[in-house]
Amino acid sequence: RPSGTGVIVHSDGYVLTAYHVVANARRVVVVTPGEVRASAIVVSTDAEHDLALLKAETIGLTEAPLGHAGAVRLDQEVLAVGFPFGIGPSVSSGVVSGLQREYRSPQGKRQLTNLIQFDAAANPGNSGGPLVTADGEVVGIVTAILNPTDQHVFIGIGFAVPIENAAAAVGISPF
Repeated sequence: RPSGTGVIVHSDGYVLTAYHVVANARRVVVVTPGEVRASAIVVSTDAEHDLALLKAETIGLTEAPLGHAGAVRLDQEVLAVGFPFGIGPSVSSGVVSGLQREYRSPQGKRQLTNLIQFDAAANPGNSGGPLVTADGEVVGIVTAILNPTDQHVFIGIGFAVPIENAAAAVGISPF
């Protein structure tokens, strides 16, 4: 059963995640860190930017504070939050190692642009999760890891869609 991560962007149960997390799902269930489960529907998608907005039944959590990706700088400390390999919640730390990067999927099916490159460990299951500053603000949505091998594990380079781009792509205002 595939899993990914999301970010609560509105207390009414709106969750931002990566499109590839829900693309082929027949059913979507949001599970909170406290193991509360809620059915969700896909409200909008932007496959080109690998983003999806879900609406979960009310789950009683507070929305995440959104930051400004434009203020992100090289060597800034960040955290990747998620459920790698279905284990979590999990937090890994690293730094921003590049800005305005491009990523092409190994199959060449999609190319993403204007990405934040980071080196905090991210693995399958982190997709759709937040890239967070040390101040606790979400500045990106984890979308991909550079993986030139068949192992499907993190080798040191991850990518996140800047939060402004992510929010705009699914029709919400980040501020």
